[in-house]
Amino acid sequence: MTDVPDVLHTDVLHTVENGVSWITLNRPEAMNAVTWDQRERIMALLDEASADPDVRAVVLTATGRGFCAGADLRGAPAVSETVPGDVARTIRRGAQRFIGAVMDCEKPVIAAVNGTAAGIGAHLAFACDLVLASESARFIEVFVRRGLVPDGGGAYLLPRLIGPQRAKELMFFGDAVSAAEACGMGLVNRVVPAEELSKTAREWAERLAQGPTRALALTKQLVNASLDVDRAAAFAAEAAAQEINMTTRDAKEGVASFVERREARYEGR
Repeated sequence: MTDVPDVLHTDVLHTVENGVSWITLNRPEAMNAVTWDQRERIMALLDEASADPDVRAVVLTATGRGFCAGADLRGAPAVSETVPGDVARTIRRGAQRFIGAVMDCEKPVIAAVNGTAAGIGAHLAFACDLVLASESARFIEVFVRRGLVPDGGGAYLLPRLIGPQRAKELMFFGDAVSAAEACGMGLVNRVVPAEELSKTAREWAERLAQGPTRALALTKQLVNASLDVDRAAAFAAEAAAQEINMTTRDAKEGVASFVERREARYEGR
């Protein structure tokens, strides 16, 4: 299945190729600082990917030198007078929904980070299931430079990825972290030359798109929840997930292929 780029949404390009939904931020002149409208568009595309059985993996990437330089609040709903609660509501409706949409997508999501990922842009990458980065990519917890508390799930994501001490170091100082350093910390799965980023993302995504899609979705849910529950709850969730998964055609195909000593052919159903 193949779409042409959506001409009505040039700030967010979208195609579907070989079972992979490609979502591309396209405001290179602004280092892809993400607007309110872009966030809403990306969330809608992630929701569509979850519901579409023909989409079996997602890639988030960007054009130009930047992956996402943070939030661009232009275009957000106007507020005539700020009262206590407005800021928290804006964050819940905006940055937190945005990051949650990535984590809750029922298809595996790969970030292909082509350049600077700062603030909410860094958290967008870290929320993905797998992170590929070009050698020129940088990650910056920029909030402290602006006198702000990290939002968009940063204080939730980073300690789970690299531990509290390293998370505090990044958030307290706001220093830029190179792709190689991020990989060494565990924030990035693999660093590749810039010219190989799209190719590697395509290879990984299409490999995922050939996998048992529902099993991957359930696995994603189990791993994402694992650090927030005790062992009994995690074991119960695991057993329930396997019970559900065994009703799928792909699980039956996987077992049959093992018995018949052949390669499995998964349909994503």
